[in-house]
Amino acid sequence: VQLQASGGGLVQAGGSLRLSCAASGRSFSRNSMGWFRQAPGKEREFVAGISWSGGITAYTDSAKGRFTVSRDNAKNTMYLQMNSLKPDDTAVYYCAAGQPLPIVMRTTRGYDYWGQGTLVTVSS
Repeated sequence: VQLQASGGGLVQAGGSLRLSCAASGRSFSRNSMGWFRQAPGKEREFVAGISWSGGITAYTDSAKGRFTVSRDNAKNTMYLQMNSLKPDDTAVYYCAAGQPLPIVMRTTRGYDYWGQGTLVTVSS
């Protein structure tokens, strides 16, 4: 079972990036999924999450209105579209898969599978 996050890179403030999280080894179409990030010297924090059907989404306050989480269960892939990026968004972004529940968990304890992370660097 593997989650592969990709799409990170260096972008100027105000720019956009689209992260992808591809799952392999099993289907996560019935699992909630989420994006977390960890900046140097800081704890890993919740960014966005989506229920298995995509009908429920949740965002941290700083991501609301700028980031959009989505998923394509046929491709076993989750996405995070990030617009209007700020230097404070600089971090390693991790994707995760949680329980087969119709809710979105906002803590790391709610997720059982983790990807390796992709680095997002936003320059000012």
